[in-house]
Amino acid sequence: MYFEFFALWFTVALTKGDVMDNVTINNKGQARIFENRYLEALTKTRPWVIYSIYIPTVIFLIYYVWSGYHYSIMLMFWIFLSAMFTWTFFEYLVHRFLFHFPAGTKLGKRMVYIFHENHHEFPRDRRRLFMPPVPSLIMASVVLLLFCGLSLLVFDSGGYALVFFSGFISGYLIYVSIHYAIHAFPPPKYLKVLWRNHHLHHYQQPDKAFGVSSMLWDTLFSTLPDKKSPGQGDRDYN
Repeated sequence: MYFEFFALWFTVALTKGDVMDNVTINNKGQARIFENRYLEALTKTRPWVIYSIYIPTVIFLIYYVWSGYHYSIMLMFWIFLSAMFTWTFFEYLVHRFLFHFPAGTKLGKRMVYIFHENHHEFPRDRRRLFMPPVPSLIMASVVLLLFCGLSLLVFDSGGYALVFFSGFISGYLIYVSIHYAIHAFPPPKYLKVLWRNHHLHHYQQPDKAFGVSSMLWDTLFSTLPDKKSPGQGDRDYN
């Protein structure tokens, strides 16, 4: 029963028209997600707020594990690096199958709009390019608990999870920083292809280019965008 459910879910997600196809793009302004002004304020943030939360957290966790668990620097380095790599796959999966999920119910469509479709409608709204602190901390806490549970189950130690979580969050910070820069600044020469792919995702091919910080998974799963010209309203990234 469960296998059939997930098989159906993936079939729909892979074959149904993309939910962002009919979005009206506005290059100015921002979406109004909640009528309540306090809830609305919680949907916005600035980069420095997120950096001030997670960068000290990563530094503390790395130092805590190094001083308390006495892992070797090389071991911690490889755990950290593997977690950053894992983030790129997680980023691709969430963007493709969750953020672009073809919801059929009113609640489902509302959730898709809150989490991602508003960004396709207002791609240059800089206040919503980083996930706001409250939902970000809730999700990060759930991920950390999951990692700790797996680490304790497999290795009988939570130290591995703390290092892995630090690398995972660092991968997230790199991703969200690149995403912010793509929508806010012209591309540096060596990253132009990332700018191009993401702009094509927004303006012409929402069913392609789900990776933001990496092209690896789009390449492996054949979701790289076709080589077309930027759509109307796109910024010049050449």
